[in-house]
Amino acid sequence: MKYLLVIATMCGCIAILSFSITRKNDSNNFVTETISYFRTNAASFSNSASFLKNQVNKLKKNDPASLVRAKEALKKCRHQYKKIEFFMSYFFRSASLVYNEANKFEVEEPFMEYREPSGLQVIESILFSGKAFDQKQMLQDQASLIATSAEDIPSLLYDLKISDKQILESIRLALIRVIALGISGFDAPELKSGITESGEVIGMIKQVLTPLLNEKNKEADSVTNYLDKAYNLLSSNSDFNSFDRLQFLTTAALPLQHYLGKLISSNNLEFNTTGVINYDAENLFSKDALDVQPALKTDPALVELGQKLFFEKGLSGNGTRNCATCHAPEKYFTDQIPKSITLDGKTTVQRNAPSLFYSAYQYSQFWDGRVKSLDEQINTVLLNNREMAADHKIVVTRLRSSKNYTRSFKSAFPETDSSINIHNIARSISAFLKSLAPFNSAFDRYIRGDKSAMTKQQVKGFNLYMGKAQCGTCHYVPVFNGLIPPLYKRTELEVLGTTKSTDFKHPEADDDSGRYSTFPIEFYKGAFKTPTLRDVAKTAPYMHNGAFSLEQVLEFYNKGGGAGLGLKVPTQTLSPKPLKLNGNEIKDIISFLNALTDTYSLPAVNNQ
Repeated sequence: MKYLLVIATMCGCIAILSFSITRKNDSNNFVTETISYFRTNAASFSNSASFLKNQVNKLKKNDPASLVRAKEALKKCRHQYKKIEFFMSYFFRSASLVYNEANKFEVEEPFMEYREPSGLQVIESILFSGKAFDQKQMLQDQASLIATSAEDIPSLLYDLKISDKQILESIRLALIRVIALGISGFDAPELKSGITESGEVIGMIKQVLTPLLNEKNKEADSVTNYLDKAYNLLSSNSDFNSFDRLQFLTTAALPLQHYLGKLISSNNLEFNTTGVINYDAENLFSKDALDVQPALKTDPALVELGQKLFFEKGLSGNGTRNCATCHAPEKYFTDQIPKSITLDGKTTVQRNAPSLFYSAYQYSQFWDGRVKSLDEQINTVLLNNREMAADHKIVVTRLRSSKNYTRSFKSAFPETDSSINIHNIARSISAFLKSLAPFNSAFDRYIRGDKSAMTKQQVKGFNLYMGKAQCGTCHYVPVFNGLIPPLYKRTELEVLGTTKSTDFKHPEADDDSGRYSTFPIEFYKGAFKTPTLRDVAKTAPYMHNGAFSLEQVLEFYNKGGGAGLGLKVPTQTLSPKPLKLNGNEIKDIISFLNALTDTYSLPAVNNQ
């Protein structure tokens, strides 16, 4: 019996050791094969970049076909890059900036430095500008930069040490990039190649995952099934405008994201460097998929206190108003007027009061993004003489005189004796604001499987939103705001050339300089934060100046913003080209926007 026990124990140890060695070898093979895949396709990308450079050099004004050939070369080059983008953007982030960043100036704050746009998106913009021949030198510079940099990609692999866990996270992010950016045409709005480019990414994922998919277990089979389904949908209809994005998401991409997570988890290969994305969530559209403010806790006692303070008129200097004065819950936390009335009742504040729903899902607050946290935003409003005109000492004294607040603060901040202070007031209200994220609209119910939640018109509207109308290239899913995928670590500001009124036949530029007043950089003139479109149907009027109806906003975008209307807006980030949406399409989009309306009611609080 002892011998049998010893033998059994030895067999168990050998099995564990064998599994450990096999797992390590599998890991090494996976890394080796992925690097081999990357090296091969990086060479193909380099060749396509050289070919693009060649076609750009051959551009001639008297040869219109040369422009067609350059555009086709760009498309092929983009497709090749999509096969390696997952690796470049994850492991060589700085080097990747040369290739496929947005065609806009990126400002590094607070150092007031900026990076000029470069890469494939810049080339696309010029090739489709109608001035390609006149800007040939700029095209040549960009094409040469890409080609030269692509030749050096193999050198990046020198002494590179990576793990299978990192590779799998790069795959996760590549899939998010398809879901949130690729199918919207974000990085190829003129070529309209987002659908076929997304097909390249899905093909890449399947090839890189081959070692794991060959294990033939439930998770691997499910991932293979949804990879095939996603690829087939992208291949069967690659027409950008008519592609059914909602079908793609619900029947292929989101189930794929779910089962990819299961596959990674079953192999004990979880790895998360984002600090924002919850890989344990069902998919990107789950309520718990993102946490932009992880340090901001939402303990029940803290949220309840924040809710009470939100309605506390004692926070204002004269005791006549509270936060709800300009952000009324029954009005979806707006006041539904162009600009809020000032504390003295005699005039208005500078800008429209945006909804507070999903306000914690961004990295900057106020229309011009001048503060970075909800706490700072709340303090700024409290001290503003035109809004709340609070005196910190008086506010704290008022609250400390209340037994109710004394108990509530002690419950919310049990670790400190002097819990009633301005910092904790702001922190409590911030926690309440973070809780204002229902994610229960008709769209949310539809994306989670209830196909009766949205009408056919709303489905059409979503596909237009994410396609022809290009709404999804600024108001990104899943929050439909300026939170930039795939890492969701930055909030975007845009220059739209917003007009002072809706008289588009005689447009006049709005005189609000936006973020420029905080950071006086040319590219920030007229720059404003991209707000969420969740609950947008309930939060009229729109834009920072509160001058637009929803129909007028769509008309403004359809005409190409301020520049499209004929205004001089040299730094406009919105394309000045008309979208060419017809009346029915605009109605479809508005119908979809109505499907983003949440249901919400304030929880009861203890005021005793």
